[in-house]
Amino acid sequence: MRSLALVLSLLYAVPQIAFAQDGGVSGPTTSPDAAGYSCDPNTCRLPSCHCASVTPPGGLDASQVPQFIVFTADDAVQSYTLDAVNQFLAHRRNPDGCSPKMTYFVSLAYTNYSLITDWYVAGNEIADHTMTHMGSPTPEEVNGNLIALNSLAGIPLSALKGFRAPLLDFNADTLKTLQDSKFLYDSSATASIPVTDPNTDAYWPYTLDNGLANNCLTTPGVCKGEPKLPGLWEIPMYAFHDERGVNGPHLMDPWLDSANGASTPNNNATLAYMQKTFTDHYNGNRQPIGLYTHPIHVSRTYPGVTVSQDTIDMINSFLDWAQQRDNVYIVSNEQLLDWVRNPVPVSQLNTIPSFACPRPTIDASVKVCNGVPQNEDGLLARCGFSDFPFFTCYGCPTAVPTPQNPLPPQDPNQVRHRLPATCSTEYWDPIGNQCLCNSGSCAFQDDSRPIAPNGGNFTGGGVGGDLPGLDSSTDTAGGSVPTDDTLPGRNSANSLAKPFLGSGLVAFLVAALSMI
Repeated sequence: MRSLALVLSLLYAVPQIAFAQDGGVSGPTTSPDAAGYSCDPNTCRLPSCHCASVTPPGGLDASQVPQFIVFTADDAVQSYTLDAVNQFLAHRRNPDGCSPKMTYFVSLAYTNYSLITDWYVAGNEIADHTMTHMGSPTPEEVNGNLIALNSLAGIPLSALKGFRAPLLDFNADTLKTLQDSKFLYDSSATASIPVTDPNTDAYWPYTLDNGLANNCLTTPGVCKGEPKLPGLWEIPMYAFHDERGVNGPHLMDPWLDSANGASTPNNNATLAYMQKTFTDHYNGNRQPIGLYTHPIHVSRTYPGVTVSQDTIDMINSFLDWAQQRDNVYIVSNEQLLDWVRNPVPVSQLNTIPSFACPRPTIDASVKVCNGVPQNEDGLLARCGFSDFPFFTCYGCPTAVPTPQNPLPPQDPNQVRHRLPATCSTEYWDPIGNQCLCNSGSCAFQDDSRPIAPNGGNFTGGGVGGDLPGLDSSTDTAGGSVPTDDTLPGRNSANSLAKPFLGSGLVAFLVAALSMI
């Protein structure tokens, strides 16, 4: 019985982050009076400034504007979460023939770092969701996540542009942290009022030069011109609305909600209001619409999660239906913002670099741990921490990264070299300590960001354990991490990132169950 109690406690603890159904709204989150928003479009001009507005950017007519469906996922990255995303996106193409891209807001607990690398190199956006899934996060939670994503997943600092607050719980100080840490955008605020309502808050993405215009009834310290953060963008999260209109918003994982005041979810009712909301956007000013997901809720491969095939089919039916309309694109937040900052008619969308189809750049026969499954097969380091083991191309740390110490030293038995500022992820060989790029076409220069403790500058590279400003009392140099060669290997699942790793977390739970 004691073993059973232990396993049950593990099963309860593990999903606390992954299963948290955050992001629900029940009514308007702002009003014109509460917003008190004022912005002069004659002085606030693209690409660096944009007023909160319901009309398309750049003065384009709505008929020239793509209808963007923003697809995002939140929380840990594991094989089962990527499988969940792929069941909606892997088989699709946008009108330009490219596979859709999406944004994954990553928190690090129970995350498999090598899969983050794979997902990024496949063309998707990786963004910050704090280290430990903390609402109203401290700067250490936000910045430590950036450092760990760079050092253990090889994501360039310049590519880590966005942030979403866990539980959508943020305040003015959160936004100030983002600007101090050189983020491009936040996507935590809610557009909760239908686009057909004259008081709609479904604004196109806008900068905070003149304060926030969303969440004015729910978030402290914002609106009425505050906080003024020039150049920091807000990408609102656009709600669906059921038959109750402004009193029936649905934001994250709407398929988990009951519709129209009913007591239980109904897939037919959910599909109907998703289609109605999409149509209102499409026939109006074409503000984006979003599918904001916690993938574990629709995972068919995570132990203990039961998802109805009818729900999976309903979500795919919505996307099938939407893609039958002209000029509908499934995109990441990064792509959306690239277009907003440089609005062009849909016929010229291919002139924006992030809308190009990603092409393989490294010969498949080259053995290099670079986020391309066929290149890195057999080269991943296996970090066998007891709470959640993970894989990485970049060497196992001697301790699990924390907000207090996001860059522990490496295990001295298997030192690898982290991504430097002068090489892109797919060209960097962390074992050979060399960049495989030998032409100007693949030249790369990353940014430095003021995200080290005490505001120090962080550039990346090195082997870990040398973070500027880190209190030496948190240093665990000289230790070693257990390596576990029995952790699951790759499978041949068809996917956007191609073959995925199995979940070390699942292996851990299976081992725990064997104790009963």
